[in-house]
This record gives sequence, structure tokens and C-alpha cells, in this order.
Amino acid sequence: MRHEKQTADVLYVQDCYLRLLRKEDAAMYYEKGFAQEDEEVRRFTGTTQTFSKKMIYDYVERITEADDRYDFLIFTYQDELIGEAVLNDIDWDANMAGFRIALFSSTQTNKGIGKQAVKAVTDFGLYTLQLHRIELEVFDYNPRAQHVYECCGYQIEGRKKDGLYYDGNYHDILIMAILHP
Repeated sequence: MRHEKQTADVLYVQDCYLRLLRKEDAAMYYEKGFAQEDEEVRRFTGTTQTFSKKMIYDYVERITEADDRYDFLIFTYQDELIGEAVLNDIDWDANMAGFRIALFSSTQTNKGIGKQAVKAVTDFGLYTLQLHRIELEVFDYNPRAQHVYECCGYQIEGRKKDGLYYDGNYHDILIMAILHP
């Protein structure tokens, strides 16, 4: 089913703002998020692949046209791109979506920005889009992210034992979700 995209040009929170990704953001998105990847960020997101500029440009071209996702870029109030928060794989018939977030540099963590972005995009999904369920996966070696999700109302629903093979080791994947109140 084709769904008409709701407009949410900008979501404002205390320490940052979030804006939907646009095609013209491809160069900035690549430079800030993929050209010089942070090893801690790669580990916490389970990223093993290296992305070329062409791969990112093609990706941005494809996802900005998709009607089953909302890709928000996270900016400081000084207009510096520092991350992304995404509702993806939206099933409009079942009113469900996936969620992911990444701050592009570990220097941006432990400032409350991630928590504010999680809350803003989750609220957008639950209240503006009227989604019934938003779910995510977090790795067992990332208790900081798990804590943020729990503070934003997500609850652990299950565990994929040894669901991730990363850096020569198996790790559990925690499945977390929030339901529309």
C-alpha cells in the first residue's frame, strides 16, 4: 500500500534538531558519516562494511523516494551534522516500524543528544504517524544504548542468542519495542 508521507520538516529538541534527509544532503551525509568512520561507532552499530561515496549517494537517492521510512539527520544548533535517527521498514497496514540511530562520532555521546533524538523520533512515529509499534535491536555489549532506549519507554522483548558475529566473537542481540499508549 502506498502511503502519503507526513510532513515533519524539522523536529526540535533541547540540544539539537532533526531534519529529514534530502537528496542534496548526500555529500554532507557521506563526509560526516562515512568518509572518516569512528571505530567506536562502527562497533556499537555492528558495521563491518566500508561504504564508498557512490554507495552512499545511491543509497540517499533511493531512500529519499521511499514511502516506508523517515530518515532524520541530527544537527547541532550550530548546523553541524552529527548523526541520524531513522524509522524504517514501516508496515502501514500493521502500523509498525523499525528504528535505528547513530551518532557519527563518539565525541558526541554522553551528552543527552542521542536520548533527545530517540524520544523525538519515537514520539513522531507514535503520535504523528500513529504507529502502534516501533521496534529496534541493540547489541548486548552496548548497555549505554539499552539504557537510553529504556528511558524513552522501550522494553526488552527478546534476545537473539549469538545473533551477531563481530570482530571474531558472537554477541546477543536484544529486541526492544515500544507500543502506542
